[in-house]
Amino acid sequence: MRERILIIIPAYNEEKNIRKVIQSLKNANPEYECLVVNDGSKDDTQREAEANGLATVIQLPANLGIGGAVQTGFKYAFYEDFDYAIQFDGDGQHLASEIPKILAPLQQNQSDACIGSRFVEKTHGFQSTFMRRVGIRIFELMNRVLIRKRITDSTSGFRAYNKQAIAFLAANYPTDYPEPETIILLGKNDFRIEEVSVEMVERQGGESSISGLKSVHYMIKVILAMIMTSQRQKIRRSSS
Repeated sequence: MRERILIIIPAYNEEKNIRKVIQSLKNANPEYECLVVNDGSKDDTQREAEANGLATVIQLPANLGIGGAVQTGFKYAFYEDFDYAIQFDGDGQHLASEIPKILAPLQQNQSDACIGSRFVEKTHGFQSTFMRRVGIRIFELMNRVLIRKRITDSTSGFRAYNKQAIAFLAANYPTDYPEPETIILLGKNDFRIEEVSVEMVERQGGESSISGLKSVHYMIKVILAMIMTSQRQKIRRSSS
């Protein structure tokens, strides 16, 4: 039987990008099943996501943030019994052609989760802003200290998960700063995490919600959240 792969696309005010993102995924592999989780957008994201009929669209009644939107995707993936789930941003930064790279370690049973990283190797793709790169280096150090694991791109929203990770995150996905917290949570609970080098491009429209002094505030809060997550007791994993 063919493997079922769900692409989870959290989207908030991405009317300029979302249709092109969906089309790029289907062009890359028509068998990818795309799920757009529209996180209470105030623009025409929902209409644009539904326009070409290539994606299932879940409309959240209010803005839950990236954590709530992605967890909605994991719950859908779990209940619909997908083999793999790919987190893929709706802003056009990620390349559908890079998906096989992050899927391969899972398909070869080398890891339970794989992160697409801009920093494992030097690439010609978009490397983020200077302040963000500083923060990402700090988060890399935190990962080494807290879970004894080198993860170079903690804020990457380009990730693949197998069935076991899907089931776990459907019930336990962090809501505050989910990308860096999820790494700590998975590491703390003995999931195998791997990174592979991928290229990304600069977002194709809209603006990042984290910039300027907000990035410093974000960095401090993420560090505290990572520490708190590392202090949690292990979560009993389902044997199914």
